Amino acid sequence: MIPDLDETTLTETEAQTELDTPWNVLVYDDPVNLMSFVTLVLKRVFGYPQEKAEALMLEVHHKGRCVVWSGEKEKAELYVQQLQAHQLLAAMKRAA
Repeated sequence: MIPDLDETTLTETEAQTELDTPWNVLVYDDPVNLMSFVTLVLKRVFGYPQEKAEALMLEVHHKGRCVVWSGEKEKAELYVQQLQAHQLLAAMKRAA
């Protein structure tokens, strides 16, 4: 029996799209960590310059959360682990 080529192509396209979808690393505001500490952690984990780290920290502070990085799933998992190791509230979510 010959497989339906349209169905096979659709399945491969869906799988490829799923792999290509970026993941967001989110940091949430908490009442424990100082703003200067959050800035320092963002600089250490992501290598961001002071200005970018401060802008992200302020977004976390004012909006309650912020996407601090977006990219492939494996790196997102590593970044979340590193942020959590510094006691920050962090999670990852598939980008829309």
